[in-house]
Amino acid sequence: MKAKKYIVNGEGLPNWTNPISHAVVVNNMCFVSGQLSVNIDGKYMLGTALEEAKLAFSNFFSALKNADFDKDDVVFIDIAFNDLNDLPEINQLYMELFPEGKRPARTIYQAEALPFGGKVKITGTAVKNI
Repeated sequence: MKAKKYIVNGEGLPNWTNPISHAVVVNNMCFVSGQLSVNIDGKYMLGTALEEAKLAFSNFFSALKNADFDKDDVVFIDIAFNDLNDLPEINQLYMELFPEGKRPARTIYQAEALPFGGKVKITGTAVKNI
């Protein structure tokens, strides 16, 4: 049986100028590309790590919504940021977005350089229950 695959773009997502899909859905899995602090017009929004993380997560959740997935379907999150000193703020936001008992697996790491000089990048995977 051939896998069902489609590209996710659409409402509420930044207008990328780069050759990237916001997400790809294969069968019951959604793979969300690295989301940045980019507004709907595709303009990078500079701010604190927390401000950038909020917008990156907003873009992440918009990609999920356009794919007909939601926060409860997320099984893995990858958070890259450029300064480990920002970890407490990032953790606080993460705990607000994903309450205890609903937190996906996660990796975090410091990246020397992120696209457009950004401070935070959010990537993840969601799976629909069968």
